[in-house]
Amino acid sequence: MSDLVQPLPMTDTPVKVAPLRVSERHVAGALILALCAVLVLIIALPLWALLSKSLENTDGKFVGLANFVSYATTPSLFYSLLNSLLVAGVTTAIVVPLAFLYAYALRRSCIPAKGAFYAAAMVPVFAPSLLSGLALIYLFGNQGILKSWMMGASLYGPVGIIAAEVLYCFPHAMLILVTALALSDGRLREAADAMGTSRWRIFHTITLPGARYGVISATFVVFTLVITDFGIPKVIGGQFSVLATDAYRQVVGQQNFPMGAVVGIILLVPAVLAFFVDRVVQRRQSAMLSARAVPYVPKPERRRDLGLLGFVSLVALAIVGPYAIAFWGSFVKYWPYNLSLTLGNYDFSAVEPDGWGPYRNSLLLASLTAVIGTSLIFTGAYLIEKVKLFPRLRAFAQFLAMLPMAVPGLVLGLGYVFFYNAGWNPLGFLYGTLAILVINTVAHFYTVGHITALTSLKQLDGEFESVSASLKVPFWSTFRRVTAPICLPAILDIAVYVFVNALTTVSAVIFLYGADTKLASIAIVHMDEAGAMASAAGMASVIMATAIAVKLLHVGLDNLVFGRLQQWRQR
Repeated sequence: MSDLVQPLPMTDTPVKVAPLRVSERHVAGALILALCAVLVLIIALPLWALLSKSLENTDGKFVGLANFVSYATTPSLFYSLLNSLLVAGVTTAIVVPLAFLYAYALRRSCIPAKGAFYAAAMVPVFAPSLLSGLALIYLFGNQGILKSWMMGASLYGPVGIIAAEVLYCFPHAMLILVTALALSDGRLREAADAMGTSRWRIFHTITLPGARYGVISATFVVFTLVITDFGIPKVIGGQFSVLATDAYRQVVGQQNFPMGAVVGIILLVPAVLAFFVDRVVQRRQSAMLSARAVPYVPKPERRRDLGLLGFVSLVALAIVGPYAIAFWGSFVKYWPYNLSLTLGNYDFSAVEPDGWGPYRNSLLLASLTAVIGTSLIFTGAYLIEKVKLFPRLRAFAQFLAMLPMAVPGLVLGLGYVFFYNAGWNPLGFLYGTLAILVINTVAHFYTVGHITALTSLKQLDGEFESVSASLKVPFWSTFRRVTAPICLPAILDIAVYVFVNALTTVSAVIFLYGADTKLASIAIVHMDEAGAMASAAGMASVIMATAIAVKLLHVGLDNLVFGRLQQWRQR
């Protein structure tokens, strides 16, 4: 890396920034304008097409809010909305307290093996959401080994959806709450201990208020994930209709595009609300922290640590256990009557016309998305953050970059159907191709990568750009020789995040694949529909193993890159 990067001279006195040359201004303007055009094309226009379609009838004529009135007055459709709210509300009420206590054990206790417990909680992140549903079917389904535990109740319906969503959403809430508990000021706890304040009063007056914004964020994130998830209700929902399966049925089953668009708009409401609440929460959370805040370092306490150790052990077992059972079930000949092992379930050609083709498509999609998406995301963030020209254009690009965070994957996928599949659109040839899957996936996961890139770029000293401008070095040379190499750890983080999510995504691509571009996550849905549950579990297990392997490789590369950067900085 030292051969590629030449350190720029730094001075102790402020450097007067030289204005960019005319040629640089033209290049910067063209790049920022191109960024805005790309983001409009892949994010804004599909959402506009979704909104427009919801206000039209099946003949394409404008009917205003008639479709929404029809939805509200159709009992079967309206009950789907109530079912979604019920499932999302109950799941959130279960997940957030469990995740809070789990995060509390990781941050505020002295239990052993915290790293192992953290890793156990993160397992669902690396698997398609459908796998949690399949895992519970192996345990509690009609042929489940623990079916008697259901006491006559059926897993297929709200019970199964809620249980599977709890598994799937737990790590997302836990990540937020671990961060919230880590950011609190330890001096308050130390002062309370010194005054002999009871543990319950400390928790009630210091710990919980200090993490309340994290709790609010986790609540909205879990609620939004559940209400917009398609995979779990499709696998384990039975005849229990929810909004996500309604949208799929309206678009794919009945070809009723306007009503599908209405469902998409309804799904957009909680996501948009969660987005704005999260923005407010983050601003207030930042204001609570002072420069003199110190992290709280817990002291060993036998009763507390043993109790929390027992709790996290049970939760970790409840998370890892079902996935392990599903993995085992993928090797079983005939569950649960013939438990002898076989590799026959991994002969996907017996149940899937393309055999291993969907998995190869998923790998190709993930790889292309990681390369193209990471390049676009990081370059776009650099243009927004470091090129101090055309402020209005940069503000518009920033708005578009943040928009996908408020748009569920299923909604974005519907928007792509209505925009790219429109007869008037010259880009219609992309529909059903791998290209549109890559574009959609980049758009879907754009915001998190963008925030990661901005965070890394904000940490760079502005002297790099100042000195470059003074020395008449073009900003693109500074970007290539200095900024990108220094931010390589963040670039790797973005690439791995996009890769893993591209492997596991279901909702965003369920409407967009073609005959030759079926993905592994879609194949799992079709295998399950065909009754080949073992093969579906096998395909999901392969995806999960691939995602975990990529993450482990990322950890090794991250350590290597960090070491090289340290050597470069010392030079």
